[in-house]
Amino acid sequence: MNQKDIVQAECLKKIINKKRCCTVLGTGSGKTMLALKHMMQQYTDLSLFLVVCPTKAIKDGWIKEIKDNDLDFLLNHITFSTYLSLHKQDYKNTDWVYFDESHNLKFTHEPWLQLYEGNILALTGTPPKNKQQENYILTDRYFPIAFNFGIDAAIAQKMLNDYRIHIHQLKLSEKTTHKAKFGMTSESKAYTSICRRLDKTPNTANKILRMKTLQGFNTKVLYAKMLLEVQENKTLVFTDYTEQADKICKYSYHSKNKNSKNNLEMFKSGEITKLASVQQLNEGVNIPNLKVGIIMHSYANEKKLPQKIGRLLRLNPNDTADIHILVYQNTVDMDWLKNALKSFDKNKIFTYDTRKTVDAFKRLHS
Repeated sequence: MNQKDIVQAECLKKIINKKRCCTVLGTGSGKTMLALKHMMQQYTDLSLFLVVCPTKAIKDGWIKEIKDNDLDFLLNHITFSTYLSLHKQDYKNTDWVYFDESHNLKFTHEPWLQLYEGNILALTGTPPKNKQQENYILTDRYFPIAFNFGIDAAIAQKMLNDYRIHIHQLKLSEKTTHKAKFGMTSESKAYTSICRRLDKTPNTANKILRMKTLQGFNTKVLYAKMLLEVQENKTLVFTDYTEQADKICKYSYHSKNKNSKNNLEMFKSGEITKLASVQQLNEGVNIPNLKVGIIMHSYANEKKLPQKIGRLLRLNPNDTADIHILVYQNTVDMDWLKNALKSFDKNKIFTYDTRKTVDAFKRLHS
């Protein structure tokens, strides 16, 4: 047995008699294979399983894993659903529900969870930590965590490669180049304006507007292009929207690009070494030899950043991935990043200010 099999066996031993629980397995620990092993333990000729995935790519990964392990007969007993379509699924005639990437569950799914009386195995690599977070509440209420083997544990066991996180602090531009609702202005003045508006009316709409305003600034775009140009290893840029992806990189992967599928395949094979994506590659897609990531925005979210970083933890265990995160100084962007990095080893996080970051980065790779 390899280390991955040992961890999965330990997990199955812990949950074998539980009717509802959540397992936390860090990236590369084999969540899908664990679920299939569990499914085989529960299997009878009359079994009906529901597998809920956030994306089609993850569903395709399940089907591939099933076929690769000669478990094709299970497909006649499995119904696949997205989280978006969960409300349409039969809650009466399902023996087991497998929530893959269960951190995608929201309060909007609770009516279905209240109606469903069967068994649940939830799987995630990013367990909820904020007690006010809806996924924390739903996990605690419907399928408490029974096994926890996170990213750092997987790295310590040499199941994943190590990582370094490089934080690049950027200043908002003082130049009048940003187009806002009230006309041309600087990034600095636009941000100050929306913060004043938020102080007067601290509602959700204005918080979203502040986030969208930060995402719309061009300083990170220009910096990311420069950062990408000096990369020698395979590099994935996690962008916020399609126009941003196309500005930063010649090759992109998003819903508006008809060449997305071909670009992704070329990127996987190594025919191209640089790709910009918009959300779709955050989780559930493995890219061989991915050594560098550039993250444009961390969000005020404990889930999204670990998912992105998880894409870069599939190298040889002796390798180290470099993750570059761009953040605006003296803005809420810094607070968001601090919150998103809570679960990561502080000794693996390096911070550069605007003046030093280019030279520091070049020295790192010299």
